Amino acid sequence: MAQPDYSNSKYGAFALTIACLIVAAFAGSFYDEMDITFGGERAKILNGGQDLYLSLDQYSGSGFQSKNEYLFGRFDMQLKLVPDNSAGTVTTFYLSSQGTGRDEIDFEFLGNSTGNPYTIHTNVYSQGKGDKEQQFHLWFDPTAAFHTYTILWNSQRIIFYIDDIPLRVFNNHEAIGVPFPKSQPMKVYSSLWNADDWATQGGRVKTDWTKAPFTASYKKFNANANKVNADSKSTSSENENQAWRTLGLDAAGRNRIRWVQNKYMIYNYCNDCNRFPNGLPVECTRSRFL
Repeated sequence: MAQPDYSNSKYGAFALTIACLIVAAFAGSFYDEMDITFGGERAKILNGGQDLYLSLDQYSGSGFQSKNEYLFGRFDMQLKLVPDNSAGTVTTFYLSSQGTGRDEIDFEFLGNSTGNPYTIHTNVYSQGKGDKEQQFHLWFDPTAAFHTYTILWNSQRIIFYIDDIPLRVFNNHEAIGVPFPKSQPMKVYSSLWNADDWATQGGRVKTDWTKAPFTASYKKFNANANKVNADSKSTSSENENQAWRTLGLDAAGRNRIRWVQNKYMIYNYCNDCNRFPNGLPVECTRSRFL
């Protein structure tokens, strides 16, 4: 589960008549797009709003959230993860609604001891229920340079990308009783926090606080998405590319996801018969690219 929201904001129910504003925030200023939610001076926006840094020490982590809420869209963020000995740390980039029956779409980056690979943890929650984890290693060093991590969310599917290479698809299987996040607006969140009770090798490797502070770097946030506007006012962006609304995987995308899943997937809930002794989740029999 992603790091919980540390802000004090309260979110009420949204009426069906709430307006959606189609927006694009192409490499916009973090000052304009994000609010720091916890960590105080551990979270820093620099370079005129173009760069954002989160740090973690033995006293606290840090995090931020988008000023806007969205209902479907494509969300891109460039990240450079905590280098060297990152064991025990978790860096996140995710979407989440609020309340007990929340929806959530997660990228979590689980640190490791020096020389061992990060684990990329993905999950999808709908109506408060998750348990749909897939985990991956990477084909590059995510601490050496910035890479683009993308969540594409439309009414038919969710696709996770890294540098435009798809690594996971979660399809809408409401027709067979599988909840799918499609009605609750979500904000974008990111955080850096300590989870050494479980994050690295099942909690066997703890955070080395002599290496603190740990720092993760963010830049070039893009949201090509439907912005939910609670005051019921809306405008539209006539020229914005809305391909994400119906986007799926073409033949090249299917070949790429096969490559990623065959070579780099290390856990798939759809293969975990010990976890589901009474039978795998029903969606696991329906889609080639869960």
